Amino acid sequence: MLRVAVIGSGPSGVYTAQSLIEQQTVPDIEVYVLDRLPCPYGLVRYGVAPDHEKIKSLQNNLRTVLEHPKVRFLGNVEVGSPGLGVEELREIFDAVVFCVGAATDRHLGIPGEELPGSHPATEFVAWYSAHPDAAAVRFTFAARSAVVIGVGNVAVDVARMLSRGADELAATDMPQGPLGALADSRVEDVWMVGRRGPSQAKFTTKELRELGSLPGTEVLVRPEELALDPAYRDPGGLPAVGRRNVEVLRDWAERAAAAPAGPDAGAEGRGRRIHLRFFLRPVEVLGDATGVRAVRFERTAPDGRGGVAGTGEFEDIEGQLVLRSVGYRGTPQPGLPFDETTGTVPHLAGRVLRDGTPLTGVYVAGWIKRGPTGVIGSNRPCAKETARSLLADAPALTGRGSAEDPLAALIRVGQRPVPWPGWLAIETAEAEWGRGLGRGTVKLPDWAGLLEAAHSVEMTR
Repeated sequence: MLRVAVIGSGPSGVYTAQSLIEQQTVPDIEVYVLDRLPCPYGLVRYGVAPDHEKIKSLQNNLRTVLEHPKVRFLGNVEVGSPGLGVEELREIFDAVVFCVGAATDRHLGIPGEELPGSHPATEFVAWYSAHPDAAAVRFTFAARSAVVIGVGNVAVDVARMLSRGADELAATDMPQGPLGALADSRVEDVWMVGRRGPSQAKFTTKELRELGSLPGTEVLVRPEELALDPAYRDPGGLPAVGRRNVEVLRDWAERAAAAPAGPDAGAEGRGRRIHLRFFLRPVEVLGDATGVRAVRFERTAPDGRGGVAGTGEFEDIEGQLVLRSVGYRGTPQPGLPFDETTGTVPHLAGRVLRDGTPLTGVYVAGWIKRGPTGVIGSNRPCAKETARSLLADAPALTGRGSAEDPLAALIRVGQRPVPWPGWLAIETAEAEWGRGLGRGTVKLPDWAGLLEAAHSVEMTR
């Protein structure tokens, strides 16, 4: 019997488990998918915006894998510091695959970044997604203007959440606290700002177009900023996504020029504006101990080498709320080597390398392996590569771990795992809570509620 621990139950972890159980070379295999949270699915549950039901439905595919007879989900298992170390895991399991993603946000490294009212976008996403670590976080929206720094899909999600009406969000699984706060929002202007041009923005066309379909919201672009981008004038050499993005932005600019008008009043009696700005690099968040008041940007221009250079011209954009969305970054894993430059664990085809030598029985997949790049589907080939490496090593790995049942072993070392029935109990509790509120399923937003629901059933699997 080959027993493998997969650390992380997001797409990369589940795809790794799937690749391991679907192969034919090692039929006698058990895969234990461990997660720090009592809930599976990782960023599909806690990173995909609540109004993106189609993407969130990917949970059904992940669920099929986690319910496979050769797979066991064990939530509420802490790995790292504090928690189980690599050596402890290797004593229990024959092999360990770390699929822990990129858990922290990148910093801007500018003055005022940590002022009250300036937050990483990851914190805002965790708050409206009901991540239990964000239960103590509070966002209020007395601000009239919000500045979102970044032009990727997370930035688009954040801008959309700030602009979407509460009636629409009530149909999602967003918890009551964030729903009520967004319903009371006074934000009228959302500025989404990128340091480079429209052809280099990282959002997908579908996400971009959604901004233009929000009721009561007008999307504003500046033709003179779009025209600064050489690829905007001649998009023929761009990848397909870039060309489509340019077409959408061009259409908005032309329509605005032909018939400029203010936003229609929304269902809540007010209009909102989303301003897409380009070629502006943040240099300082302005404010004081009472909060932020603006962000100072330096105008940039193409440098002819695919990047941008500062021009020495500056512009302040007013904002009493600043959300920084400039990418994710992996964090060091206790007991594993770590490359500070890339934010990843050194590896060869998924085998973890220390000083160029593979660590026996230790592997990586997902963002901690390759960096925070690609879409959800990019995790499939990445997971398959790691699984192939592990399976090739299987003859030397089988039987290295303890003969003790892994669940019993985890309990023995102080963990209190939540197996699959506990997760099903959480699902039931969230459905019941939503019905009581006259809504659909509503997420439980804190550790206490999740664990109370999880431990309300007898753990048999």
